[in-house]
Amino acid sequence: MDFTKVDKTWTLFLDRDGVINEEKKGSYVLHRGEFIFYENVPRALQILSTVFGIIVMVTNQKGVGKKLMTLADLEDVHLYMQEGITAAGGRIDKIFFCTDLDDNSPDRKPNPGMALQAKELYPQIDFGKTIMVGNKLSDMRFGRNAGMFTVYIATTNPEIALPHELIDARFDTLYAFAQQWEANNQQ
Repeated sequence: MDFTKVDKTWTLFLDRDGVINEEKKGSYVLHRGEFIFYENVPRALQILSTVFGIIVMVTNQKGVGKKLMTLADLEDVHLYMQEGITAAGGRIDKIFFCTDLDDNSPDRKPNPGMALQAKELYPQIDFGKTIMVGNKLSDMRFGRNAGMFTVYIATTNPEIALPHELIDARFDTLYAFAQQWEANNQQ
């Protein structure tokens, strides 16, 4: 993947837990008090906002389906996240989520339903000019199933090594991924 070719005609898809915020092992982020940004993520989103024309988040959220939290709780977590990102000068244009419990749901990653929802909302999305960033192989499969490039963030599963058939590039954090454009951003 040649990152020098990425410009405003490209789209960025981001997973949430384990990429943007700390993942709760064996549980879910149930309210804003449990949402903790990874270090420098708001800055990373500020940088990425200058690079990509569209930025969307796609996240599986079984906690709602299991009734551990309400849809209003999830929306409040996302509002809190968006406030932190916006305050740093970044953006996420749209958040897509799947609360379905059935792993075979067409909208649940790795199935491409949320990618198709994004394409319907933003017809200019070209999956051949799109990068999916995630911390699990299911995120990478989601990207592949939609025809995207994939970037693996090794926050929660660092044992996944390259080369890997589902992964085009690997970074330790979202900020490390964003830093390749930071020098250009400061000119």
